Amino acid sequence: MTTRDNSIVVEKLVREFRKGPRAVDGIDLYVAPGEIYGFLGPNGAGKSTTVLMLTTLLPPTAGTARVGGYDVRNEGPKVRSVIGAALQEAALDPLLTGRDHLRLQTMLQAIPRAERKPRQEELLERVGLTEAADRKVRGYSGGMKRRLDLALALVHRPSILFLDEPTTGLDPQSRTALWAEVARLAREDNVTVFLTTQYLEEADVLADRVGIIDHGRIVAEGTPTALKAEIGRPSIHVIPCREDDRQRIAGLLAEFGEPLGDGHDLAVRLREGAGMADVIRAMDANGVVVDDVELRAPTLDDVFLAKTGRTLEGAAESGDGAKAL
Repeated sequence: MTTRDNSIVVEKLVREFRKGPRAVDGIDLYVAPGEIYGFLGPNGAGKSTTVLMLTTLLPPTAGTARVGGYDVRNEGPKVRSVIGAALQEAALDPLLTGRDHLRLQTMLQAIPRAERKPRQEELLERVGLTEAADRKVRGYSGGMKRRLDLALALVHRPSILFLDEPTTGLDPQSRTALWAEVARLAREDNVTVFLTTQYLEEADVLADRVGIIDHGRIVAEGTPTALKAEIGRPSIHVIPCREDDRQRIAGLLAEFGEPLGDGHDLAVRLREGAGMADVIRAMDANGVVVDDVELRAPTLDDVFLAKTGRTLEGAAESGDGAKAL
């Protein structure tokens, strides 16, 4: 019995649109079998374009990509036979039930007749839609639609799963439920997961490794722990009592490290040897009163800011859901 190749190998991949910049500008990446790879980037950085090429929905301008051992340019049908994809817009019919969707998908994927119903029931249970299976999709919440879309992507037991911002707009409970299923797929079924996300905590919780793309190029790659270690130093964040003190506080903080953010936030990355006590003593000595002073360890948000000069759109919306898995 041959082992299925469920890796992703990308070399010098380019996608250039007519009369436009290179949306993807010669990227290299490797995703190992059974790995969850988090792909991060600002809007317009090239994330979705990369996913469209890797799923054979958009031809590369140059370079190569092999998904599941098959070339995306020349072996499209073979690539599609080993992948599942849940992209940003779920292609669901509001007049069909969840069960109808799965029944249709098992037929389209040529699942043997005797296996179709058991497979439908298995997936409905797996994504928590058994009780809602016979309701029309137009009555589903956003989280239910996302979970149904995931079930449809898994019908043919793909060895590689592409998830393009699968939890955008979901409430924390729905997001956590989807995270749990994605983690289970990688851990128990050895499914390789290529995940693009706007939520840095999502990548921190789920991803074995993270790649950050900006202006079509990979600007950072590694495990979340290693990337945070590169940033290394903690940061101090201050909330003033009075807005009139903002400029004076900013000046004091600048003595202890490098300012963070766009200048509105009163925060600095502490230089070597500086600590929270030093900052507080300096503020006391200058008669500055503040509402709060917080010391923060490096996060993926800090990594993203350091590598791109921007914060990620969904970073502030992650909430407490990330800690639930």
